[in-house]
Amino acid sequence: MFCGSFIVESYNFLHSITALFLLAVYFLKLIFAFMEKKERILIVGAGLVGSLWALMLGQRGYHVEVYERRPDMRKFGFAGGRSINLAMSERGWRALAVAGVEEAIREEAIPMKGRMMHDLKGNLTFQPYGLEGQAIYSVSRAGLNLKLIEAADALGNVRFFFGHKCTRVQFGESPLLFFAAPEGQAIQRSADLVFGADGAFSAVRYSMQRTARFNYSQQYLEYGYKELSIPSADGGEHQLEKNALHIWPRKQFMLIALPNAGGDFTVTLFLPFKGENSFEQLQSPRAVRAFFEKWFPDALELMPDLEKDFLENPTGTLMTVRCRPWQKNGNTLLMGDAAHAIVPFYGQGMISGFEDCRILNDMLEEGQSWSDIIQTFSDSRPKDTNAIADLALRNFVEMRDLVADPTFLLRKKLEKVLHQKYPERFLPVYSMVSFSHIPYAKALEEQVKQDALFERILAHPQPEAVLDDEAFLWGA
Repeated sequence: MFCGSFIVESYNFLHSITALFLLAVYFLKLIFAFMEKKERILIVGAGLVGSLWALMLGQRGYHVEVYERRPDMRKFGFAGGRSINLAMSERGWRALAVAGVEEAIREEAIPMKGRMMHDLKGNLTFQPYGLEGQAIYSVSRAGLNLKLIEAADALGNVRFFFGHKCTRVQFGESPLLFFAAPEGQAIQRSADLVFGADGAFSAVRYSMQRTARFNYSQQYLEYGYKELSIPSADGGEHQLEKNALHIWPRKQFMLIALPNAGGDFTVTLFLPFKGENSFEQLQSPRAVRAFFEKWFPDALELMPDLEKDFLENPTGTLMTVRCRPWQKNGNTLLMGDAAHAIVPFYGQGMISGFEDCRILNDMLEEGQSWSDIIQTFSDSRPKDTNAIADLALRNFVEMRDLVADPTFLLRKKLEKVLHQKYPERFLPVYSMVSFSHIPYAKALEEQVKQDALFERILAHPQPEAVLDDEAFLWGA
């Protein structure tokens, strides 16, 4: 009797344990099913913005495919000659911090605390960018791109397909993309969500341009650029001040140089395509050398490969892209240069694309649906990217024409004093853009107000004296 009862109770107990175990497994499956991201995400473009966005999405558990027309830079290297070095500032660091790669990038970044101006005689003038301790950072474009690709690829749920050129997109409930693969064969891929991060000449955007009610404009500057270089000294040291962005301002054109970790500098000449001092006039080694002897003699002394670099490297173009809307059907979205390419004179082209990634990631963190995120981002973000496009065009004039002007230098001096005296009321626009997360549109509004303020201050017989007069500065 006792034995039979024991067997029955043991059976019931084991049955209960089994039932609980099966119930636990069932709930775990539900949890994992809930956690698993069902959307099939495809990114066109494995450049800086595309690879960072792939990394962020991969870290959130999405399965991502990235298609890039160029060959894998991990195997074939990075094609130089067209690259303007990157100036990393606060908005970019914040996006990299969200992706968990900030510290790895900072290890090789070089702080640039201000502009070092070179006049025709080689005299130097230094202009700090911000307050003590503030700097923008010179970062290798190729090195950064490589680290982002490697970090995303290491996740396991992000796959890269190199040598795949997007030819068109067929929009619908599940977008269909067409690619030319490395061997020349045509392939198709469908996805639930598509992100066009394929640069200023975006194939995804071009497909959108052929749809109804899509607005698009592109504006080229009459200037181009040429990448050159200053090698390191024999011991590997930098031949110019390491912690500065060097500028040779010459009114209608300029030369800049940014330091690299290896001791060399990436040098970029910005010059009109046509005219007296222009690319069309520099077609021979003799003409190139004569031009640099006249306008950049101290730089020429440091550039042993000038003629070779100048004649072999391509001449790049400078373009601003504006378009609306950035999305189609709530499942396809443009980002980075594909949506808002700008000229490089505020160092915010890549940065604004990184900020795109960070903003989208924040919206995901808030639990918004993809359709809401894509629609809201497409509606709200262009006001800021249009603003930084305008600010970048203005800054070109500042860098090229004004940085050596006495009135401009006085204004910069007074800006610093005003910020120290009235930190709650005045922040220079450059600091808003480079050292804060204030929306670009707000910075552009402040630019207009500050221009009017300094027009009044500099018209006063004693500009420095009025900095203590709050009624004069801010009104009654």
